[in-house]
Amino acid sequence: MLHTLGFCIEKRPSSLPSAGTGVCVTRGHVPKGALVAMYPGTVYQADEPILIQSIRNSFVFRCIDGILIDGNDKGISKLVFRSCSGRDRLGPFMLSDSSWLTPHLMNPLAVGQYVNNCSNEKAANVCYQEFDVPDGFPIELYQYFPNVNYRPDILRPLRCVVLVSLRAIQPGEELFSNYYTIVH
Repeated sequence: MLHTLGFCIEKRPSSLPSAGTGVCVTRGHVPKGALVAMYPGTVYQADEPILIQSIRNSFVFRCIDGILIDGNDKGISKLVFRSCSGRDRLGPFMLSDSSWLTPHLMNPLAVGQYVNNCSNEKAANVCYQEFDVPDGFPIELYQYFPNVNYRPDILRPLRCVVLVSLRAIQPGEELFSNYYTIVH
């Protein structure tokens, strides 16, 4: 990761009291405007059921248009992701990366669900950017996306959410976003 991107990030205990796990830059420097992390999980359209998975689940990300991404790596959310991921194959190609559910990440950026909200003392240094994977994206590269659609509909694009740096971020800094910022 350091050789390819110029920085490394890892899940670590948060510097905020009672915040649990956070994400820190451990080596290298993150330039302003860089993709820093990805928000992994099962993608639910606005009309799809997520009641059971959402109970006591603080990892459900709501996109501007009502699409939900369940980034919980435990319990029923983990089982649903694995089931959907195992279902979606195109010949020899997996269409998602489920390694974010394990301690050994194939995509080391797939830790965005652990980025904590900023506070009065800790300003946001990353922001969320939503996008749909464009038509014509190489099918062999889908295996690196830590997202999967709940409903198997290949006509619908895959929604992804990434975190982009708002400023240069130095080694040792924790990543903080603003959960309530809307970017147009």
